[in-house]
Amino acid sequence: MDMQMNRIEAALSRLAEGFNCSQAVFSSYAAGIDEETALKIASGFGGGMGRMAGTCGAVTGAFMVLGLRFGNTSPDREAKEGVYEKVREFADRFKARNGSLLCRDLLSCDVSTPEGYDAAKESSLFTTKCPKYLRDAAEILEEILAEAKSD
Repeated sequence: MDMQMNRIEAALSRLAEGFNCSQAVFSSYAAGIDEETALKIASGFGGGMGRMAGTCGAVTGAFMVLGLRFGNTSPDREAKEGVYEKVREFADRFKARNGSLLCRDLLSCDVSTPEGYDAAKESSLFTTKCPKYLRDAAEILEEILAEAKSD
């Protein structure tokens, strides 16, 4: 449990430092990848992928972690399906907790527009709402990783 809390807290700390949600999640779980590379890989996925208000950055960061852990290294269809199953499982659990995977729905604000982004900043949504979604993503990730260890 200690390692789980450390990764969750590390992700929350990175978010508080100013990294985006995807960077915070991915870099905290990217075993085998140095931190600088992990931060760079995930950098374009924040704000719902390039601040387009699509899939939440905490979710895309978790998807990348699932790819690292369960991803395929051959074009085998069965191998692909294994990681897709984990991604769908994660998505279902996140949606069950939060109602959506989309940044614009989660924040009730379209950060892809200058007005929406300004409104999100003025309302402190990035510091009040995003940490909850990031924590949820990390907790679900911990559950899925723990379940895989017990299989």
